[in-house]
Formats: sequence, structure tokens, C-alpha cells
Amino acid sequence: MRSKRPVSACLGLVVAAFVAGAGGCTNVAEPVTVEPSVSPYAASPARPTTLSVVAAGDLFVPPDLTAQAAADAHAAGKPGHDFTQILAAVAPTIRPADLAVCHVEQPLAPPEGPFTGYPTFSAPPQLVDAAAGAGFDTCSTASNHTLDYGEQGVRRTLDNLDRVGLHHSGSARSEAEAARPNVFSVRGVKVAQLAYTFSFNGIKRPPDKPWIANPIDVPKILQEAHAAKQAGAEIVILSMHWGWTEYQNAPDSDQINQAARLLASPDVDLIIGMHVHVVQPLEKIGDKWVAYGLGNLLCRFSDGAPENTQDSVVPRFTFTEVAPGTWRVTDVAVHPMFMAYHPQARLVDVAAAANGVAPGTGYARVLQRISGYVNMRGAAAAGLRMVGPTGH
Repeated sequence: MRSKRPVSACLGLVVAAFVAGAGGCTNVAEPVTVEPSVSPYAASPARPTTLSVVAAGDLFVPPDLTAQAAADAHAAGKPGHDFTQILAAVAPTIRPADLAVCHVEQPLAPPEGPFTGYPTFSAPPQLVDAAAGAGFDTCSTASNHTLDYGEQGVRRTLDNLDRVGLHHSGSARSEAEAARPNVFSVRGVKVAQLAYTFSFNGIKRPPDKPWIANPIDVPKILQEAHAAKQAGAEIVILSMHWGWTEYQNAPDSDQINQAARLLASPDVDLIIGMHVHVVQPLEKIGDKWVAYGLGNLLCRFSDGAPENTQDSVVPRFTFTEVAPGTWRVTDVAVHPMFMAYHPQARLVDVAAAANGVAPGTGYARVLQRISGYVNMRGAAAAGLRMVGPTGH
């Protein structure tokens, strides 16, 4: 969606200048010339009856992936780090959506670093430049690594997201910011993204700043979802960093129970999960959907790590307005992705890579594996579609 924003921003500047000139102000240097195609009196686009929302898993940057981004920047004659080539394959799936949601797993470091790995992570700030360039619009920042670099790490991360124009939810620089729900307009429809995490890896929030990052607390989440609806949001999306058992494709009992409790509320419309570093199933609960775990969109584990840690999915949820101000997901299409490590770390569009590949081999095998994980809880029978080699 982000590629459409500069046009609306330019129109806003033209209209502002036009109105200022019409108000009889003195010292106006030049009259504003408005082309007919961008007339300030042009009718606003009609309110949509459907919205497409895509979501991706962890933007997780261990040191080996930082090194790849540095090598890519050097090869292009740029300073610092460049994640655009690593992310390039996902952009055609992200950009056409009305809204694209991402997850920043670790704090962002200063431009000069240090860029650290386990157990205390940080990533180059250019990560969010590439995320914005790929088409993402809003990012969750609540994870078990949110507090790895304390308040400074939280502030740096949010400052950089602001710098590139990405909305964010899950951590805050002030109590006022924490109290303000992340509500924004998508083609004239107000949408909220709220974000929470199951753990901070034993790091305590400052006693005087408990608002700095959001833990999972179902009653509080329901209160904040209701507050978002009261603030005008017609669609509320929860980003949940959850799952006590890492590298397990099946959701654990906490995930299942929390999903059922949250989706029972009229104030929650969709749940997007991440954290366990592998793909987990999607499930329709009543007339709403939960994606328990989207996998790592970006990662670079050591060679020899289980291959399914390189899998991820990018689901596209089509929301339809079924009554005035009431939206429901009416279609789910899942795009499988794979993080290839050699010869260079690059995301791969699995459906495209599986074209012409014999069943059970290469990326056709990866597609089959991911499809199995996605459908572990009956998502296909509920209407979910996997994007296959033909692109449909």
C-alpha cells in the first residue's frame, strides 16, 4: 500500500496551498496552478466494501544476516546495510495489499552498531527502510527481545519506524503514547493494530514505566481492543508474539485458549501470531481467523539447522463490510515463502520457484510441507487457499 501514499500527500499539499491562497492572505508569492487531473474539488474515492490485509512473520536478523546486508550494500556502493535485495521476492505480494503488517523482532541499533546476536539481539536501522520499501505499513514491536537494550533500544526502534513512516504498536516512549491506540485510515476505513508478547526473557520493565512494552494479558487486551473500537476503528488486528514451545509447528494450549477467548470478543477481528520460528496453522474460529505462527520472514540460522525454520507464510485476508461498520474476513489466500541461505541469503517466492518442479522435489516439496503445517487445524476445509505454482 505504501507506494500509493506519495500521491495523496502531494494532493494534500496542493489543496492546502490552494485554500491558503483563497483565504485572502497577504504576501502570497505565486498563484497555485492546479491541473484538472488533480483538482482540489475532485470527489473523494468511494468508500470500499472490501479491504485486503497481508501479514508477515518475524523480521529476525542474526549476525549472519547482518553480514549479508553489509555485503549487499558494499556491492551496490552504499554505506551501511541494505536489506532490499534480501526482501525483494516478497515485495510483489506486499505492495498490492491495502494494508501490510510486519513484526520487528529485535531492537534497532545505532547506525554504527553494535549488531549483536544471541542472547541479546540488535539489528541495523536500515532494516526498517527496506521494510517500508517493500510495502509494509504498520509493524508490531512487542517481542521477547523488545527490552534487550532497555529504554534506549525501544526509543531507537520507534524513532526509526517514525523516520520511515511506519506505524507501530507494542512498545512506547511515553505513557501518553502507550495509551493511544494505533489507529489509522486505510482507504477511508479506520483500522487498529495492537501488539503483545508472552515474555521479555526475564528482563523486568522499569517499575516507573510499565507501559514501555505490552505483555499478553487477555482482560487488558480486550479492554484495549474495545478502546480502539471506541476510537473509531472498524477493524482491530492483534499481533501476538506467543508460543512457549519454540520450533513446534503445532500451537500450544496457551495459544489455542487465548485465541478462542480473544476472538469471542466483538472488538477483535483477526489475530496474527509469530515467535516460534516455524510455520504454524491458521484456523477459523466462529467467523474469524487466527494465524498462530507465520514463521521467520527473515532469518539466517546456522547451516544444518532444521529446514522448516526457513519456511514462512504471508497470508492475505480479504475483509468485506457485511453490515455498516462491521467487517469479516471472507477470503484467505496464503503465499508460501522460503529463506534461502546460499549462494546468498535471499527470500524465495515458493509458488513461483515450484513452477515446473516435479512433485516431492525442490521447492515443490517445500510447498507441500508448508501446506501441511498451514492446514493442521482444518483451515483448507474452512476456505483457506494456498497460492500454488500457477500463481492463483
